[in-house]
Amino acid sequence: MSHPAALTDAHRTVDGFVPWPAEFARRYQADGHWQGGPLADRLRDWAVRYATGTALVGGSFEEPVRLTYRELDEAVDDLAAGLTELGLIAGDRVVVHLPNRIEFVTLLFASLRLGVIPVLTLPAHRRVEIEHLARLSGAVAYAIPDAHEGFDHRVLAEEIVAAVPSVRQVLVAGDAGRFTGLATVAAAGAAARADRPVTSAEPIDPAGVAVLLISGGTTGKPKLIPRTHWDYAFNAAASARVCGLTADDVYLVALPAAHNFPLACPGLLGAFGVGAKVVLAPAPSPEIAFGLIAREGVTVTAVVPTLARIWVLAAGWEGPDTTSLRLLQVGGAKLDAELARQIRPVLGASVQQVFGMAEGLLNYTRPDDGDEIACTTQGRPLDDADEIRVVDEHGVDVPPGTTGELWTRGPYTIRGYYRAAEHNATAFTPDGFYRTGDLVRRTAEGHLVVEGRIKDVINRGGENVSATELEEHLLTHPAIVQAAVIAAADEQVGESVRAVIVLAAGASLRLRELKVYLRDRGLARFMQPDLLTIVDDLPLTAVGKIDKRELRRRLD
Repeated sequence: MSHPAALTDAHRTVDGFVPWPAEFARRYQADGHWQGGPLADRLRDWAVRYATGTALVGGSFEEPVRLTYRELDEAVDDLAAGLTELGLIAGDRVVVHLPNRIEFVTLLFASLRLGVIPVLTLPAHRRVEIEHLARLSGAVAYAIPDAHEGFDHRVLAEEIVAAVPSVRQVLVAGDAGRFTGLATVAAAGAAARADRPVTSAEPIDPAGVAVLLISGGTTGKPKLIPRTHWDYAFNAAASARVCGLTADDVYLVALPAAHNFPLACPGLLGAFGVGAKVVLAPAPSPEIAFGLIAREGVTVTAVVPTLARIWVLAAGWEGPDTTSLRLLQVGGAKLDAELARQIRPVLGASVQQVFGMAEGLLNYTRPDDGDEIACTTQGRPLDDADEIRVVDEHGVDVPPGTTGELWTRGPYTIRGYYRAAEHNATAFTPDGFYRTGDLVRRTAEGHLVVEGRIKDVINRGGENVSATELEEHLLTHPAIVQAAVIAAADEQVGESVRAVIVLAAGASLRLRELKVYLRDRGLARFMQPDLLTIVDDLPLTAVGKIDKRELRRRLD
């Protein structure tokens, strides 16, 4: 299907969205990367194709709620009709601040069905992030749970409404208080539509923005990532093919569903596309996750390394039934090889490393790569149309095996952040490559190995110390459960190397002992830490990455 909006540069900067240039849009359509209608139309197709199959399992662990594909489509229509009654129209933005519950899925698709653009925030976000994102997006509505993990979101909503004039509706999953309940909206919509399918009042451009994701960095305010219907549909479907997803699979959403990884890599979108069952975990704790895996026969799920470590440790104590689990995807940060090698023996699942970004490019290890590649590399690009360059500080390509910054462009990698012209001028090259800031090296076979971030390199007296590399060595020590490496100001060498660690229960470790251990591993002297700080826990971002910005603040 072709669409005029995909074939012109005339609206490149309209409303802050930077589309692909016309020549690339034509190529991606001709090659079959971009095809089909808007994302919500695909749910209609799935509801016909997989009608009575179980689409979604949510609710509490004790009282699960199950929806078939047909029931999910009906629930989406009800909510979409109700949102129309509230006055939401195509092009409006709604900040979605919901945890893993059925309302997240129905609101996502109801918004898409109307051409309303959901801004997908994470449960751990609070006033600073939500106010910034609501203001930046010009949101007219804000969707929340009544409370989650002891935090009353209705109090936060009061602050957001007072601070951001554009927000005129607050939609609540649960006890709405003075606001509007999502259940009430859906009930009104069901009555208004009288079983008629709901559509947008104007045609939805599949080359236009479908969702706004949140950048996952740990420095500065989050940026908005515009993903279109076409590129995001390809992102999910191609990922499902790489993972071998079929209608027989059961996909567990353990991480926050609003994050790109469990949403579309292949995530719940990829699972729906093949008729699989999607299970929403209200929390990713071993107790809940292992219970859902056993009860629902979960076959595939995605976690970050910190969660993978917790699951592996817990499984060693509890001996859970994970026999159904065939594939554990690990991404969001680099997975150390020692932990990767423990996953199959302990959990019984193959490990798949996923190195990617909400901005686009995804790299996967493949089922036929073998354990060594799966444990020691971060995979290769999802598709042949992914263009990648590994360059030095001057933007010159480096040979395989040499570390450099990863640049990329392709059919699902954005050409610019939303409403961020100044930042885009440095984040993207003139010919459209996204400067990822990731330091990688490419093996002779084309797999990528992540070596850190440009800003995660400590310059110690002229020697560059990769924080990621040192963290991997630290995590091999039997007494260390978690590790982060950061720079500390030093008058003599400019930056000294500070290791911040969490020890196993009952363990002790001194800097001198640690240096001997690292020396015996063959680590160069300049790579060894100058300072050792032992803490009870490390701060994490909303998706489970170690939050070094917060860590530095705590230690200042």
